[in-house]
Amino acid sequence: MRYFLTTVIILASIVSTKGQTYEIGFIGGGTNFIGDVGSTNYISPNALMAGGIIKYNASPRIAFRATAMYGSLKADDAESDDESRQVRGYAFSTNMLEAGVGIEYTFWDFNLHESFNKPATPYLHTGIKAFTHDIYWPRNGRLDSFDNEFDFAIPLTLGFKFALGTSLIAGAEITANYTFIDHMDGSVQEANPDRPPYFGNRSNDDWYMFTGITLTYTFGRRPCYCGF
Repeated sequence: MRYFLTTVIILASIVSTKGQTYEIGFIGGGTNFIGDVGSTNYISPNALMAGGIIKYNASPRIAFRATAMYGSLKADDAESDDESRQVRGYAFSTNMLEAGVGIEYTFWDFNLHESFNKPATPYLHTGIKAFTHDIYWPRNGRLDSFDNEFDFAIPLTLGFKFALGTSLIAGAEITANYTFIDHMDGSVQEANPDRPPYFGNRSNDDWYMFTGITLTYTFGRRPCYCGF
């Protein structure tokens, strides 16, 4: 018991004197929709989204992050390689406000406090996002917006980051956001069952992609990476 208490006191003392490292900065890039309207290419940005990012680096490999972004998402059958979509000619565009929290895991140790090393590493990220978007339904050969709603998505991110010095970090990432809905493009009328019948594939929920960059500034005391 005495050994346990002594260990806790020592760790608490180290944490209180050395603190942790934080990051704050910019995240921005392009978005594209993957669903029953528009291009079938997985990475094909055609709209912009930007905002802020905050990270708490708990260890050289693990960081907790939060983001908030605003932008747009759009799709147009004219941009599809599928002839049936080109003939149909549906298109939509919606503004989006997105906020998310999650965990980031780097493949290699990423420690800015090692002066002999300029760290760079790929990383993975996942978590939970909340976002707002317009809802559409087909009418007279086009998609019309009739409401706005709040939904959730699971982000799956692959990225690469590198140090620009002891205080700046730049990164590039691609995120596939899996939503739990299939009516962002009006293909399924879950919110209005009295609307016209569905079109497209009902077995696939909607996704949207984000392809962008991050630039963050680190601050706080030199971290004590305890327990990771």
